[in-house]
Amino acid sequence: MKKVIAITNQKGGVGKTTTSINLSAALGEAGKKVLVIDMDPQGNTTTGFGVNKNELERTVYEVLIGENTIQECIIPDIFKNVSLVPSNVNLAGAEIELNDDKDKHFVLKNDLDYVLDSYDFVLIDCPPSLNLLTINALTTAQTVLVPIQCEYYALEGVSQLIHTINLVKDRMNPELDLDGVVFTMFDNRTNLSAQVVENVRANLHHYIYNAMIPRNVRLAEAPSYGKPITEYDPKSTGAESYRALAREVIEHHNAMNAVQKVRYEN
Repeated sequence: MKKVIAITNQKGGVGKTTTSINLSAALGEAGKKVLVIDMDPQGNTTTGFGVNKNELERTVYEVLIGENTIQECIIPDIFKNVSLVPSNVNLAGAEIELNDDKDKHFVLKNDLDYVLDSYDFVLIDCPPSLNLLTINALTTAQTVLVPIQCEYYALEGVSQLIHTINLVKDRMNPELDLDGVVFTMFDNRTNLSAQVVENVRANLHHYIYNAMIPRNVRLAEAPSYGKPITEYDPKSTGAESYRALAREVIEHHNAMNAVQKVRYEN
C-alpha cells in the first residue's frame, strides 16, 4: 500500500517545511522512493531543495488548473530517491481559478493517481491555513502528520485541525487518518520543552512519534544552501533526528499496513 502523507498545521513556523524537506531526504536515504509536493504558494520547500522557484514554468499550480499533468511537473531525483513537484507564488491564484470547478477539492488526487505506483511515500507540504489547497492535500492523503513546536501555545489550533480532518474523513476521504504528531524545535536545556511534551502527551490522544526534532543551528542553515540536512551536515544532531523519524515513519507505516491486511483477510 502506498503512503500519502499531508504535513500540516494551521499555525505557521512550526516546522512543516523543514519536516517535509528533511523527512523526505531521510526516507530517500533509507532507500524509499519519495515524491514531495509543495502545496504552499510561498514555495519554501521548493527553494529548500535548491530550486529557483521564480524561473519555473511547470509547477503544482499548472497541475491544479489543468495546463500540465503532474508527471510533466515532477523534477526527478532532485536528491537521492527524492523527486519534487515545485510551487511558486502563482499557486496563490489557484483557489480563485478553481472556484467554479465541481471537482475542485479532488484535483490533486485525480492527477496523483496516475503516478502513485512509482513511489513508496508521497509527502505534501501544506500552507499554514485551512484553505482549498489544504483541502486538496487532505482529500489526496491517507494520513496527516502534524509538527508541533515545543512552545507554550503548542496545542493552539490543533483541536480545530483535528476537527477539519474528521470532517474531510466523513465527507470526502474515508481513508484519511491522523498519522501522528512530531515535536519540533525541542530544546533539552529548557524546562519549557519538557513541559510542552508532557502536556501534549497528556491531552492529545493520538500517536506521538518518539523522535524529536531539536532546535539546531545547522538545521536552520541548511535551506539557505538548498540542501536537506542529511546532505548539508550528515553528522549533525538534526540529521540524526530526521533519520530517526524516518525509521519510525517506516515502522509505523508497516505496522498500519499489517493491521489493514489482517482486516482485509478477515
